[in-house]
Amino acid sequence: MKSNQSNIKKAKKYLNKNYCIGIPTETVYGLAANAYKNSAVKKIFNLKKRPKNNPLIVHYHDIDSLKKDCLINDNFTKLYKKFSPGPITYILQLRKDSKISKYVTNNKNSLAVRFPKHTIFKNLLKQLDYPLAAPSANITTKVSAVKAKDVKEEFGNKIKYILDGGACAIGIESTIVNLIGRPSILRLGGLDVSKIQKSLGFKVSIKINSKKKITPGQSRLHYSPGIPLEMNVTNPKKNQAYVLIKKRKLQLSNYYYLSKNNNLRETAKNLYSCLRTIKNKGYKSIAVEKIPDKGLGKAINDRLNRASKF
Repeated sequence: MKSNQSNIKKAKKYLNKNYCIGIPTETVYGLAANAYKNSAVKKIFNLKKRPKNNPLIVHYHDIDSLKKDCLINDNFTKLYKKFSPGPITYILQLRKDSKISKYVTNNKNSLAVRFPKHTIFKNLLKQLDYPLAAPSANITTKVSAVKAKDVKEEFGNKIKYILDGGACAIGIESTIVNLIGRPSILRLGGLDVSKIQKSLGFKVSIKINSKKKITPGQSRLHYSPGIPLEMNVTNPKKNQAYVLIKKRKLQLSNYYYLSKNNNLRETAKNLYSCLRTIKNKGYKSIAVEKIPDKGLGKAINDRLNRASKF
C-alpha cells in the first residue's frame, strides 16, 4: 500500500492486532511487529524461519520512548545526538522492568535499539504506544528486501500489509555498536565506523565474527541470493553473472553494474537488488569484482563474504 496517512493508520490497526507488516526504512525493509507482545514477536521468527537465538532490533521514535526499556550512558548520548535517527543500532542494558518480549532478546539482559530516519516509519512509531521489533523483511540467510515488491516476493500473502516507501536510500543494514562496557562494533553497515570513532574520541574494536550472539548480522551464512557467489573475480566463467562496481565500455548481457564510477554509496544501495535480479534471471552462480575495502566498502565486502558461504 502506498504510504499515505490513511494507510499508515491501517498499518497501525494491523500492528495493534499483533500482525506483522512490511515497512520501509532508510536501510532495508523491515518485518515489523509489537515488541512488547510475545505472540507478535513469535510471528516474526516463524515468518523469517529465524533461529530463536538470533535477537531482534527494536525501533523507537525517540530517546524518551526508549528510556522506559533501556539504561542509557554517555557514549550512547554522544552517538544518538550525532547520528540518530539514522543507520546505527545501539546495544544497551535492558531495564529490569522493561516490557520487551523475552523472544526479542533471547532472554538476554541487553537490547539492540535503533531510531529509523525514514519519514513513514517515524510517523508510524509516533502514533504507537509501543516500539516495533523489525528485522529485515526476508527469509533468514537470504538477500534483504530494499523495495516493497521484494517483501511481497519473499512472503506473498503470509503477511497482511506492506507499506510502500519506495527504494531504500542506503540499501544495507545499520552499523551495530555495543555500548555495554567498552564500545565495540558488532556489525558493519550504513554508517562508517570512522565517523563513530571520531564522535567518541577513541578507537573502537571490531568484533563482527563474535560467536556470542547478542545482535543480528553475525551468522556465517547471510545475505545470500541462494546461488554460489565468488568475490574478487577478474575473469568470470562463461555463463556466470558478473557484478562490477564501475561501468565499462564493454557491456555484455551477463554484466551487472552497481555504480557508474566506483561510488561506494551507490554500490551499497544497488547491491541487494542486483543480487536478487540475477537470481530471478536464472543464473546458477555470481562473480563479483574486487570492491575497495575502505569506508562503506568494508560493509559491502562483509555482506558479500557472508553471502559467499553458500
